[in-house]
Amino acid sequence: MKRLVLVRHGQTEWSLAGRHTSRTDVPLTDEGVRQGRQLGERLQRLGVAPAHVLASPRRRALDTARLAGWDMPEVTHLLAELDYGEYEGRTTAEIRADRPDWDLFRDGCPGGETLTQAASRATRLLDELAPEDGDVDVALFGHGHFLRILAAAYLKLAPGKARGLFLDTASISLLGHEHWWRAIRTWNLT
Repeated sequence: MKRLVLVRHGQTEWSLAGRHTSRTDVPLTDEGVRQGRQLGERLQRLGVAPAHVLASPRRRALDTARLAGWDMPEVTHLLAELDYGEYEGRTTAEIRADRPDWDLFRDGCPGGETLTQAASRATRLLDELAPEDGDVDVALFGHGHFLRILAAAYLKLAPGKARGLFLDTASISLLGHEHWWRAIRTWNLT
């Protein structure tokens, strides 16, 4: 059956600093560029040959896809990062200085997208991709929190369960099937 290949974008200054980055179009660092170039080789070694490549509209995801070898990925807003609202650009430590018990997966972000809204967006994307139809690989170049929520939606879990699915920059994860059940085949390969 079809495999969904989740690829988190390469390193940016904000990802390195732990800043929540959704709408801000932050470029890749030199390390992020190096990571992007290596992704194509890593995907080949894993036996991944995507018939279709989609990317978030954010520069960091698009540049990562292009560096990995796909010059013209299909751009979809459905892969955009979770909107952090008023917490855009802030670190968890900075947010917790004001709200000591804050938890993104429980509390969300004022003025941002809720986990339920992000999970609904992930479900729309999954419906479009029809994971049970066909046997090709589809690569999705996106962002840490949204790809985690997408994996939870794929497994039909509550969006808050995404908390336990950490993703490093330039990581590769494979969603597929065991027999006819949806399953995580590989997670957070770096």
